[in-house]
This record gives sequence, structure tokens and C-alpha cells, in this order.
Amino acid sequence: MKKAFKIIGVVFLILIIALFLTPILFKGSIEKMVKKAANDNVNAQIEWASLDLSLFRNFPNASLSLEEVSVINKAPFEGDTLVYVKNFNIAMGVMQLFKDEGLKIDQIYLNDALINVKVDSLGNSNYDIAKTAEASEISETTETKKAEKPFQLNLNHYEINSSTINYLDESGNIFLKLKEFNHSGDGDFAESVFTLKTLTDSKISFDFDGTNYLKDNSIVLDADLEMDLENMKFTFLDNEALVNQLPLQFEGYVQLFENYNDIDIQFSTPSSDFKNFLALIPEAYASNLDGVTTTGDFKLNGVIKGKVDETYIPTLDISASSSNASFQYTDLPKKVDDISLNIELKNESGLVEDTYINFNDVKFRIDQDRFAGSGSVKNLTTNMLVDLQAKGRLNLANLKKAYPIDLEQDLSGFLDVDLVTNFDMNSIEQEAYDNVNAKGLLQLSKFDYDSPDLAKPIHIEVATVNFTTNAIQLNKFEMSAGSTDLKMNGNLNNLMGFAFADKPLKGTFDAASKTFNVADFMVESDTEVAASENSNSDKTAETTEEIKIPDFLDIVLNFRAENVIYDNLNLKNVTGSMALQNESAVLNNINADIFGGNIKLDGNVSTKETTPNFDMKMSLNTIKIIEAVQQMELIKGLAPIAQVLNGVATTSINLKGDLTKDLMPIYTSLAGDLLAKIISADIEQENMTLVSNLNKQFQLLNFDKYKIKDLVAKLNFKNGAINADNFDFKLDDVKVDVSGSHSFDNTMNYNLKFNVPAKYFGDEIGGQLAKLSNIDVSKFNVDVPVNLSGSFTSPKINLNMDKAITSLTSQIIQAQKEKATDQVKDKIGNEINNLLGGNKTSKDSTDTSTEEVKDKVKNTLEGLFKKKKNN
Repeated sequence: MKKAFKIIGVVFLILIIALFLTPILFKGSIEKMVKKAANDNVNAQIEWASLDLSLFRNFPNASLSLEEVSVINKAPFEGDTLVYVKNFNIAMGVMQLFKDEGLKIDQIYLNDALINVKVDSLGNSNYDIAKTAEASEISETTETKKAEKPFQLNLNHYEINSSTINYLDESGNIFLKLKEFNHSGDGDFAESVFTLKTLTDSKISFDFDGTNYLKDNSIVLDADLEMDLENMKFTFLDNEALVNQLPLQFEGYVQLFENYNDIDIQFSTPSSDFKNFLALIPEAYASNLDGVTTTGDFKLNGVIKGKVDETYIPTLDISASSSNASFQYTDLPKKVDDISLNIELKNESGLVEDTYINFNDVKFRIDQDRFAGSGSVKNLTTNMLVDLQAKGRLNLANLKKAYPIDLEQDLSGFLDVDLVTNFDMNSIEQEAYDNVNAKGLLQLSKFDYDSPDLAKPIHIEVATVNFTTNAIQLNKFEMSAGSTDLKMNGNLNNLMGFAFADKPLKGTFDAASKTFNVADFMVESDTEVAASENSNSDKTAETTEEIKIPDFLDIVLNFRAENVIYDNLNLKNVTGSMALQNESAVLNNINADIFGGNIKLDGNVSTKETTPNFDMKMSLNTIKIIEAVQQMELIKGLAPIAQVLNGVATTSINLKGDLTKDLMPIYTSLAGDLLAKIISADIEQENMTLVSNLNKQFQLLNFDKYKIKDLVAKLNFKNGAINADNFDFKLDDVKVDVSGSHSFDNTMNYNLKFNVPAKYFGDEIGGQLAKLSNIDVSKFNVDVPVNLSGSFTSPKINLNMDKAITSLTSQIIQAQKEKATDQVKDKIGNEINNLLGGNKTSKDSTDTSTEEVKDKVKNTLEGLFKKKKNN
């Protein structure tokens, strides 16, 4: 007995060693076999990260596992991923490893797979990757092919877990998506006829011709199918399905032929409880139906029958009906009563364009508010024909009280509808609104809405839209938001296109407002703001208010407003026209009273790009300079010197550049020019260090006593630099020439030339010069050049004394020469008189050397300025 146990133990040990060694010994040959099968049978690039052979994972079966498998298409879908599988596992009997004729696969597992099926507009399919017989079996006999067959499918179980399947048909404009897809099947695929037991659950989305019909709807299917592989006929046996929470039963079959498929399926709800209708709605929108009380019935029946090929689809006869029904959620106060439904989806010809939907009767009531509608939609895939009638009232506040709608904000107000319309979609898309028939009324009243996307809650007192044969009119619109009030009326050119074809809303409106505050429509957003664009600070992450011009508007707005508030600007008596289109606003002849004068604007603002931009022409007429500087940062940046001017000016500005998210100018991006005329202004030197320092430098001048009149200056600017064309002005009888430039970061480089009459030197100094030169210097003017650098708040002032000395010296010398010439003339006259017996003249004493004059001028001017120079 002991000997027997030893033998058994040795055999068992040998078997365990064999189980460990077999995968190592056979791994290479198995991987070669798999690669050969792929290369011989598939016209695609197949790769995997690793291959593993195990005798323990699915013991007593052997297991072949491939990690990170990808199937990459070749032309015409070259580079597209058809399949990606994180883990692909097949199982087979252990003894299959020792057979020469190939492997018989018993089980297949796909985990975390992504399958992208695509049919392009030419009808090519990316899943058609099997090699033709000519490509894979050239010069091979049937016996050779059979002997070299690497795999035999002998399935009894398969699974697809946690996967996603995408199906896109560009030719039919169809997109189907199954995500979180789990499917398993058990059956004997070795038999030609057998029963396949399947279990499927997934979330399904379906788009057709740009319209979404299903969005993450949950489906569960527990079905047994009779599989007739020889005739490719698959028949539903026992089955149970859930679409969202709606239970359905199927029967019928699908049979595949070479050139077409044959379908004959019937389905229905197993009961007629009205709760079945609520179950059609995704649970995310309908909540859990446990505890919902219902009355009345709901029936869903359908027949899908016929052949499917390139021309035909199955005929359809699907109906949903209910009468005198109601429902109420246990935790909601309102009940929905008197519900009637009669909806049909039909196709009687098998041609896809003949599919149509009838809404024969749709009614419901909440409290005393009733709503009813009916209509039809035909030619779903071609020129869709729409015929709709709706009448009733909805208290919007009751919707959330009767149905578990997940709204971010509560709705309130009333929607009244009495409308009949019929149209075709081609007319809507081509804006041929003469073919659109509409008659009736839409009215929204007492409507309140608040949202994180709004700066202030909106209240619409009334909005009335009238439909007539010839036009759609906004007869009345009254709204408020924060401190803003607005009234409008006008014509809507394409309300149907906006509602049904995703077209921009077009129209022309007249609007009036007592107060319009732009801040009431600003939205806060976290944005990294380049603060250095408007100052010297670094970039900081801060909250800004973003203004976006809606992309769904294509309207012209003629308006008048008593007050418009924008940032710290308050405009009065505003009139003009604004066209909103393509996320841009075009301003035309905007006029307003501001800064004690008037402003006129023409131009455009666009928020279409990531960085908003503008191009504007602006005229400021007879404005108060101090008010403009205090309230408009732009004026302060363009002309900082305006801060010391208290008076009236007229300015025209041509300006373009980029804007911040809240539509303020980014100074470094600005380009344009400015023409300013100072009509009359006093100088208030204490408002700017530069001017007060200049005043100290020029002891002989007092800027506070001067008034500037009729000064005309022209500036041009680009890339943050403001350049002044040469201009001049007068401070009383002191002429000042100006040229140079400054920037928005407050730096400057200006050259000034003060032409100062000598009378400002005073009687004592003037008398000293007169004694020296023996001439009257009171009529002389001295040019004093001054260079300004640094910044307006920390200026550097440099007086060019050499040029001032040279200027005055040359004037004195020239005057001496002229006087000397006159004296020579007088002397000749006297000599002639003497000859004739006249009187004698005295000796000339007016000659003075140039150096003596220059030294005296130098001492005089330095005495005036040296004590007042700034460091």
C-alpha cells in the first residue's frame, strides 16, 4: 500500500510540474500559431503587448490570454482603431495543446473592449477585414488548408464585459453607442441548431440625421434564442427586456441571407399599467417609480416586419396609447390628471422616407391648467413635413411640483399657447418663410428665472408673440434684471428656424429703457488675468466678469435709454442702433450725453475669438475734461496731462485692439489716432507731480494763472506707445512747442520748448541787460528747451541752458548790430550837416563785445533757473 501511495505521489508531482512547464514549453509555438492565424485571415494590423498561457486560470481548461490587443485598419480607414481590448482570453481543453490539427476554442472573454464600427459615405465598412480566398489560400489544396487550420471554434460560453461599442454610418447619418456594455452567451456552437441563452445590459444612445432619440437609456435583455446556423435564422424564445424601467416581451425571428436580411418581430408590454409610460423616461429624469400612484392604462405594441437591404427597411407599426390616466409621486404635492395619449410610428412601404409619426391626441391637466396637442411629422429622412396644433396653459412652477425634474433653479410664471402651424424643413433651412403657415399666440408672463449663468435674476412681466399668415411679431416684451428695465417690440423673421432647425434668431426690434445697467448681465468666471497689461503688477489668477455676445442672435436693435450704466460711466439720453450677429455687436450712430457734453460711437465689438476685440470711432464733443479723466481710464492712459486741465475739450478717437473678458481695452494692443482740441482750460498743477515740478523749475512762470485756449493736438498709438505729432500752444504770451511720446505704463520722453518773453525776467534783470547792451531787451523772447523723461508721477526735468543762453545772446548781438547800423547812418548824416555848417555829433559808445553779452546773459539766466532745477 505504501508503495502505491508513493507511485501516486510521484505521478501527482509529475503532473504538477507538467502544469507549470507546459505553458513555458508551448508558449512560443502557441504565439506563432496565433500570429499566423491573424496574418493569414485578417487584412489589418494586429498587435498585443503580451501573451500568457496558463493551465490554472480556467482549470481544467488551458487559458490563452492576450493583453492590450489592438486591431488597426488599413486603407481606406488606415490608422483607425477598429478594436482595442485590454484583456482577451480564450479557453480550451488541456489536451488541445498536444494535438497537431490546431486548437479548438471552447470559451472567449473580452474585458474592457472598445469597438469602433464605421461605414463611410461610399459604403465601405471598416470591419470588412477578412482576407479573400485568393489572398490567403493561393496554391493551397483543400486538404492542405484543412491540415493547417490553426483554430476551430467550438464555443460553449463567451463574455464581453465593461466595454463600449460605437457604430457610425455616414451614408445613413446614423450613430449608435453602447457603453458599459456587458453580454454573455451559453450554447453549443458545435451543433447546427441549438439554444443560446444570453444576458445583456448596457446604456444605449442613438442619433439619426442629427437628432438625438436615445441618450444613455438603460437596456436589460434576458433572452433565449434558437440558433439555426445552417440557415442563419435566429428565433426569440423565452425573453424578458427592460428599456429604462419599461418591461417588454419579444417574439419572432431574424434571418440572414446573402443579399438581404428578413425580420419579423413583435413586442408589447406585459401589462397595461400607466406606470409603463413613466418607465419609458430615463430614470435620471423620471426618478424611481417605487411608490408612484397611477390610474388608467398604457399600452405599447409594435410589429417590425420585412426585409432589410440597400433599398428597404422593415415595415413599422408601433403604437402607444393611454386614456383617462393620472400619476402622482409620493413626495410631490401636485398630481397630473386627465392624461390621454395616442401616438403612432408607422412605415407601410418599407421605404425609409415613408416613415411618419402621428400625435393623434396628447392631453394632460395639472390643477386647473390644461394642455392639449396633436399633429404629425412625415418624411422623416427627406424634406420633413411638420403639422402641429397646441393649446393650453402651463403654470411653470407646478412642473417641478408634479414631476421630479432636476432643475438647477426654480421656474415660475405662465406659458399660454394657442398655435396652429405647418411647414417643411427645407423651407425653414432655406429661410423661405413664405411657405410656413402659422397662426396663433405664444405668451410668457410673470416669468422668473435665476441661474449661475446669469448675473442677476431675470423677471419677464410679459412676452407676447403673435403668429399671422404674413409675419411673426413680438407685440410686447417687458423685462427687468437688477436695476435694469427693458421694453421691446418688433418682427421675428425666423422663429421657426430658431426653434426647429438650430438657426440664429433673426429680427428687428425697437427697445426702450429707463435704466440699463450692463453689470446686471455680466457673469463671473475664474480667469488668469494679465494684470500687467494695464499696470506694472504680475499675472494673477482672479475672478473676472465675462461678457459674451450670444451666438444664436442675428438681430438689429434700435434703442433709446434714459440712463445706461457701464462700469463707472453713466450715459444719459442714449440713442442708436446695434446689430448683434455672429457673436459680434455692430454699433451705428450711438449718441449719448456724458461728461457735460456728448459722445458719438460707431464701430464693432466681437467676442467670437478667445480674446475679444473691437474697432471703434468715437467723438467726444464739448466735454468736461476732469470728468472724462476721472471716469474713463482710456483717456487718462492716452493723454495723462489731461489730469491737470479743468475745462472743456472736443476729441475724436479712432481705435482698435483687444479686450479683456469684461470688454475693457488691453492697452498694449491698441492702435489708432486721436485728435484733441482744448477749447478752454485752466491748469491745476497740484493734480500732477510733473506740472508742479515744472512750475517750481520756472520761477518766472506760474502755471496756475494761465488758461489754455484752442490747443489742437494729434496723437497716434500702436503697441502700447503714444506718439505726439509736433504741436504748440500758448500760456498767455508764452509759446510752448511739444513733441515726443509716452506709453500706457506711465513712462515718457518729451521735448518742450518754452518761448519766454524777456519781460518775464523782471525790471531789475531786464535793466541790467539793457545797461550792458545799451538796447531795450523787453521785446526779446528766450527759447528754453526742456526734456521730460521718467514718468508722469516721478518725472526727470532737464533744461538746456546752453541753447537758452545762445538764443538770447544772438538776439542781443543782432539788436546791437542793427542799432550800430542806424548810428552809422546818423553819423554820415551829421558829417554832411557839418559840411553844410550843421551841428557836431558826440562819439558812439554802443559797442559791446559778444563775450561780454554772453557772460552777462549766462549769469542772468542761471540766476533765474539754477535755484529751481529738479534733481
